[in-house]
Amino acid sequence: MFANFDTHVITNNLSYLFLDGMRFTLILTALSTVTGVFLGTLLTLMRLGRWKVLAAFSAGYVNFVRSLPLVLVIFWFFFLVPWIAMWMTGGSRPIPVGAFMSAFITFTLFEAAYFAEIVRAGIQSIPKGQPSAGYALGLRYWQVMGYIVLPQAFRNVLPVLLTQIIALFQDTTLVYVLSATDFLGAADKIAKRDFRQFELYIFVAVVYFLISFAASYAVKRLQKRVAIIH
Repeated sequence: MFANFDTHVITNNLSYLFLDGMRFTLILTALSTVTGVFLGTLLTLMRLGRWKVLAAFSAGYVNFVRSLPLVLVIFWFFFLVPWIAMWMTGGSRPIPVGAFMSAFITFTLFEAAYFAEIVRAGIQSIPKGQPSAGYALGLRYWQVMGYIVLPQAFRNVLPVLLTQIIALFQDTTLVYVLSATDFLGAADKIAKRDFRQFELYIFVAVVYFLISFAASYAVKRLQKRVAIIH
């Protein structure tokens, strides 16, 4: 099987695979992580706040998104976002926003639901006496969360949060269905051009395995060093 394995098709296209494909993947992962964590934290604060309407909206959003397949959401936003852009700009026809922007919006909104549950678990791991002490000092809800609860909560759930980011990195391969040039998409284009699917797909699998394995190992090391705050 490996007798005719052609390594040249890989080495000759490394710059395209990594400078174009992997860069797309890493940028999408990083941006979706930052915005997803921010939105997820906001959803959590809404859910744990005193406003019942916001709490109900947050809980409904998280439960609804977590019940949907990610690939379906990707397709949905790829076709929906152009119509939203047309409505916002008052245009007469759908405005194409590109595969990257559609994927970015999709992953941000989708991962926010998962990050929200992680952050909520972190907040609930903090003893209730600490926020109560903050309120006794005259701090408001947002101040108690920002100064007392969230810093400890993020530290407590940091390993879980990083594990979810690794899963997000792997899930970015689904943008392949939008013909986006992520790492898998770049490899697929080369494979179809040179008729070397076996070599390229094996290479992609090895690269994703090495990155995910190294990241998971680092998270396990970190988990042993990060102590839970009580």
